[in-house]
Amino acid sequence: MGKTVLVTGVARQLGGRLVRRIQREPGVSRVIAVDAAEPEHLLGGAEFVRADIRHPTIGRVLVENAVDTVVHLDVTGTPLSPRGSRAGVKETNVIGTMQLLGACQKAPSVQRLVVKSSTNVYGSAPRDPAVFTETTESRSLPSGGFAKDTVEVEGYVRGFARRRPDVAVSVLRFANILGPRTDTPLADYFSLPVLPTVLGYDPRLQFVHEDDVIAVLLLAAGEGAASGRTSPVISGTFNVAGAGVLLLSQAARRLGRPTVPVLLPAVTWVGAALRSVGMTDFSPEQIRLLTHGRIVDTTRMREVLGFTPGYTTAEAFADFAHSRGPGLLPPEAVGHLIDAAAARLGVTGGTDISSAVKERAHHG
Repeated sequence: MGKTVLVTGVARQLGGRLVRRIQREPGVSRVIAVDAAEPEHLLGGAEFVRADIRHPTIGRVLVENAVDTVVHLDVTGTPLSPRGSRAGVKETNVIGTMQLLGACQKAPSVQRLVVKSSTNVYGSAPRDPAVFTETTESRSLPSGGFAKDTVEVEGYVRGFARRRPDVAVSVLRFANILGPRTDTPLADYFSLPVLPTVLGYDPRLQFVHEDDVIAVLLLAAGEGAASGRTSPVISGTFNVAGAGVLLLSQAARRLGRPTVPVLLPAVTWVGAALRSVGMTDFSPEQIRLLTHGRIVDTTRMREVLGFTPGYTTAEAFADFAHSRGPGLLPPEAVGHLIDAAAARLGVTGGTDISSAVKERAHHG
């Protein structure tokens, strides 16, 4: 008999893709797809169970189906629908994870748990290290939003791992996910016709392609398609990101979208205005990311988990940019404007233009 895999959060496109993909693995006999909302996409031959992981009924689902592998994807930063609330998202992230872990603890059949987390756990602050490893402690823990949710979720997962040492627990901290079908706050931001930026800052960013997200989830769940082999039983926490980095200015240039530098105190007002018209979730944590950036080390992902992403950070962004179509200006035109502005300011390659403006103002 093959494995029985339960996947949460299947109403979102990422969960739906994983469910459809994991059914094709030779070691899997059944896939139980769980969500509180009816998915709008097809789930193939998976058995859909409409259940809210915040409620004890999830325990019956695990026991009655003798589930041995749980892939928890229902940890997210945005509501599934425009009518959803931040409070509901937090309840699902934190209370739902607590309930799911409690059910897993009581289900003797569970042997493996994979949890989708985020590099948001590290936060973004001006005195952060240049590169975060999995053991680096943040100097400024997130104080709210999705970032705080992920910190709490990981705390509960560590507690579960201590109580059930017989279960292989993998926590995957994903960098910002991008791709043609991505529906994240950062994807919404990059889809704006004009990108508001923080004056004087040009943060370094990392991305992971949505196809690589599916591949590494398969590998962590014990399936071999991601690497051509069946993965060993691996526990631990892993940063997941494509190789390389992009500056925010480079990303805007490749999108062909002009930027509007805003003074840091006014960025919050801009974010509130964008939220009021429903354009994007410009949350305080996203503002900090677009101010200070965040880079993580992926050595453990490659050497311990045995996974190498198929897309670099730049390639993941390029695929996303291609799916969004041309911006207001061709990338060549944006580049010409930036280069012309740099020349007028006497800026050499690689220097932040906004910083040069501030420097000129300082010296009169």
